[in-house]
Amino acid sequence: MLLIKGRTAEASVAIKVGRSILDHALEHQIDVAFSCTRGTCARCRCFIAAGMDYLSPPSDAEYDRMDEEEIAQGYRLGCQAIVRENGEIKAMNKPYF
Repeated sequence: MLLIKGRTAEASVAIKVGRSILDHALEHQIDVAFSCTRGTCARCRCFIAAGMDYLSPPSDAEYDRMDEEEIAQGYRLGCQAIVRENGEIKAMNKPYF
């Protein structure tokens, strides 16, 4: 199960392996900040409160947009964080602006 907390609401959704956190949010009409869907704007920045092990490793785009300390603290870009296996994941949209 994937719990996504958007700007105004949150929802638990069934996981689709191979899809990003942002893909899940958009499919279920969860209001999250985003602009580009490819890792250049960083508006889809999320804090992963649980389930980091079920996500793909951070991408080059994430290292280009965030510093290593943010990534170590549990922040990911929703468009780059791909679910790689089923498990309990909790993601909270935390854009910079």
